[in-house]
Amino acid sequence: MNLIAPDVLAEARGLSGAALGSAVALGLGLWLFGWRWHRFWVVAGVTLAAGLIGLSAGRPGGGQVVAVGVLVAVAAGVMALELARVLAFLAGGAGAWLAAQWVLPPAAELWAAFLCGGLLGVLLFRLWLMLLTSFLGVLIAGHAAVLLLKPDPAAWAGQNATLLNGGVVGATVLGVVFQALTAPKPAGRDDESEEKKGGKKERAEEGDEDKPARGWLFRPLHLR
Repeated sequence: MNLIAPDVLAEARGLSGAALGSAVALGLGLWLFGWRWHRFWVVAGVTLAAGLIGLSAGRPGGGQVVAVGVLVAVAAGVMALELARVLAFLAGGAGAWLAAQWVLPPAAELWAAFLCGGLLGVLLFRLWLMLLTSFLGVLIAGHAAVLLLKPDPAAWAGQNATLLNGGVVGATVLGVVFQALTAPKPAGRDDESEEKKGGKKERAEEGDEDKPARGWLFRPLHLR
């Protein structure tokens, strides 16, 4: 399996340098800031996908293609953040289903694997989204970079499939680690830490009021 697919490279070979540079920037943004900007990515991705689905579904209607596509895109964009959990459940369930089918082909209770994978996808939503955005970012930037740097990208990708697969996996893991380290802290934890610091300061001030001033016992009699 080639993660940097030669077929995709062959189809995208005619893209301009500006388009490829934009693809590299988009991939780097996904790779570095997948979780920090996850609301933007989720809304933009769901809106774009729904718009394309609406356009393809509205083709039999003739002139109403654009209207159907725009309405479906707007409706999906409004509900994108709510749909994200559902998509996480479906994606986790589908991944667990395929893994169980590949590891245990004669297994009949694949629905149990689907439910377990879906629950893990919802419970580990943050990790799943970091992994997904990092992987997609590496794929987009990787394909665009190969197209920019190599004169015959499809042939080169086919000859170096193992190297590219290892690079994609390693870069994906690095992206997840970077996103986890740079992710903003939840607001509740910041409030709790500020409350603890404020309580410590108040206690210190109360203790200072009870204590006598330093050097009082050693002052000269005429200064007391």
